[in-house]
Amino acid sequence: MKLSIVMPCYNEGSTISESLNSVLNVQLEIEKELLIIDDYSTDGTREYLQSIAGRDKNIKIICHAQNQGKGAALRTGYKEASGDIILIQDTDLEYAPNEYHKLLRPIIENKADEVYGSLLIGGVFHCVLFYL
Repeated sequence: MKLSIVMPCYNEGSTISESLNSVLNVQLEIEKELLIIDDYSTDGTREYLQSIAGRDKNIKIICHAQNQGKGAALRTGYKEASGDIILIQDTDLEYAPNEYHKLLRPIIENKADEVYGSLLIGGVFHCVLFYL
């Protein structure tokens, strides 16, 4: 099983390095790849990403030729992802990479097909089965 972490970014020069380190330092029981989609940053983020390109085989950097918005960056990441599971990580670290295991556990244990994290309910697993 493989996890694809899609990280859209735009003008994140002040947080991109810390974000990358936090994501890369997370130890998981499954393989992971990190896809960083730069949405035409103009603050040095793009140049930073280009300077680290090729350092880690599990990092793929994709640069948009013009600013298209976060939705487009996510769609680009989804198209390029090769994992069985896709996780979105913003570069502002609003979501804590050291809690990935909580999101992944229900999927790995075959208890869920999709899992959504919530800042409001505090890391407790809730199963909801609504089908329309």
